[in-house]
Amino acid sequence: MTTLTAMFVLGLISALADGAALRVRYDPTSPSRSLADILFSDVVYIPASGFSFADASFHLAPAGLDASSSLFPRDLNFTAGTGTPTRRSADLNTAPTPAPTGQSSPSTTVHIGSEGDFALLLPGTSYTLISDAEADGVSFCTPGSNGTCGQSLPDGFITGAAVSTAPDGSYIQVTGCFDVSKFAFAQGDAGGQFDVRFPNGAQCSFGGYGASFIEQVEPSSGRFCLRCCAHENDQENCNSHQDRAGCPNAVPGTYTFPNADCS
Repeated sequence: MTTLTAMFVLGLISALADGAALRVRYDPTSPSRSLADILFSDVVYIPASGFSFADASFHLAPAGLDASSSLFPRDLNFTAGTGTPTRRSADLNTAPTPAPTGQSSPSTTVHIGSEGDFALLLPGTSYTLISDAEADGVSFCTPGSNGTCGQSLPDGFITGAAVSTAPDGSYIQVTGCFDVSKFAFAQGDAGGQFDVRFPNGAQCSFGGYGASFIEQVEPSSGRFCLRCCAHENDQENCNSHQDRAGCPNAVPGTYTFPNADCS
């Protein structure tokens, strides 16, 4: 093990003990490496999908990659050992989202109570693309939910779900997988995003009307994510401009489960 690597390992252990913030780089083009492999390497990268020291998966930068390349690793900040990290890319668009002007309604309200009690916005009309339903999506609750949704998700639709919260209480999120055959999605639908403006006036009960939230549904991947923030215009934690980034980037979290993997 090199001296530099030894210093990194000691620093990482110290940071994990202290809960300190670490700065690393993520490279989306490089192969995943195990923690054992990384201990013999000089540069460490952590995947955008999140960080768990108990089950760490790191990445190495490809040799010879120019720093000006669009594929060059982007900076991420996270606090070690405190749960799901927030992705903070240096070039992230943090421009404010226009405030909602539509009326709030139970039919466009989502919530997160637990892995078995939450609601998602989905197309209200069968075989409609998510992107075409963003303006008039309706909320569907999990079976037996305590929410006030007008409609329920089909039994067996959710195949895996994980709920986590920010250490500072700034957001709550649910991420997971679903069985695309259980809902009348449009064929080949790559997905889309719902937020406070789509549908206009939609809200999450966690923050209430006007508070930021983002939900992405990706039928082609059998994947969903919903993050609800406590405050309005929280573009750091609920960034509405990542509508084409996909769930693992927009809402880093758990997408692998014992009976489902939509990572």
